[in-house]
Amino acid sequence: MKLVDRPLYMDKIEKFIDKTVIKVLTGMRRVGKSTLLKIISDQSLNNINENNKIFINLDSLELLHVRNARDLAEHLKPLIYKSQGKLYFFFDEIQLVDGWEQVINGLQVNYECDIYITGSNSSMLSGDLATRLAGRYVNFEIQPFTFSEFGEAFKHLELNKEQLFQKYIVLGGMPFLHFFDLDEDPSYKYLNDVYHTVMVKDVLEYYQIRDVDIFNRILDYVMENISHTFSALSIRNYLKSENRKISVDTVLNYLDCCQKAYLIKKAPRYDTVGKKLLKIEEKYYLTDYGFRQARGFSNQKDIERVLENIVYIELLARGYQVKIGKVQDKEIDFIAEKEGQLEYYQISYLMENESTRSREFGVYQEIQDNYPKFILSMDIFNFSQKGIIHLNIIDWLLN
Repeated sequence: MKLVDRPLYMDKIEKFIDKTVIKVLTGMRRVGKSTLLKIISDQSLNNINENNKIFINLDSLELLHVRNARDLAEHLKPLIYKSQGKLYFFFDEIQLVDGWEQVINGLQVNYECDIYITGSNSSMLSGDLATRLAGRYVNFEIQPFTFSEFGEAFKHLELNKEQLFQKYIVLGGMPFLHFFDLDEDPSYKYLNDVYHTVMVKDVLEYYQIRDVDIFNRILDYVMENISHTFSALSIRNYLKSENRKISVDTVLNYLDCCQKAYLIKKAPRYDTVGKKLLKIEEKYYLTDYGFRQARGFSNQKDIERVLENIVYIELLARGYQVKIGKVQDKEIDFIAEKEGQLEYYQISYLMENESTRSREFGVYQEIQDNYPKFILSMDIFNFSQKGIIHLNIIDWLLN
């Protein structure tokens, strides 16, 4: 199988190859972290003797017995002894091993080595653990395929960019979809299976959540309302209307667990006038909105909100920090920041009527700085005006 190159990540990772810092690839299950390890080994380290590359996949059947630091150390010893020279370690789904950081620290102390690890839970780099590895790791969060990567994966089908984008809207960007050639039935079956794997292994089991029904209802609410501002209180009130009692704290806890498993993303709201983050009415997005369609929601029906989700994940993949902007009583879809520079984005499905154009362009009148201001839509005509740049969303995604 030909691997799809992912230059957005490889350009960043290659700067740290053969450096003493630990390279940590995080992200939701099945977004391609293992494949990136293979690309690093086969392409960036293709001049290294294969005996000096040690791969440990903690998700494999052969390593089900390796679940603590001692087990992992014992498993590594014979692999290390048959190698000579600098060692390159690749640990996949390292969070499955209790105390794994002790092994990583020990390898760095005892051997000349370069270490790459993947994990599917952000808690692996939180609290005490971050302290133990402080200053000795660099983290890369991996997202599903961008539309550009999606097009590369399916270029053999010889579809035009509009046809590909229609498929991208309903299927999302999980890399394994490459095997189904855009056939929707097996794709949705796969997406449902991944969704349940993430939910069960990385949320319900990992955090020992017992009330599965309530948890599912909360997550379905988030799926239905992506790109809408809402609060934990609004979710509690929604469940109360269905005669389901739950506290706001429990709602927040469940949402936090889903974020730590990289299943959903929370975008904070930023008051551009008061220059401060707001604690209420945040927005949530799905790491892969294909789950939404597979779960029975219609991405075509909610096209504008799905487009917003697509742009949000794209900006994260491009390395931006993203917030929702509040300007007086109006909202800017995204304020994207990278290296101290800002960009503003408004997302619309179509701007064929004057009232829509007035709304989308009008919000920028409240912003006095000179940072780039964009409006993205499906229109093929260019409505740019007064220094505000209007782009076709497909062209922007492919740029």
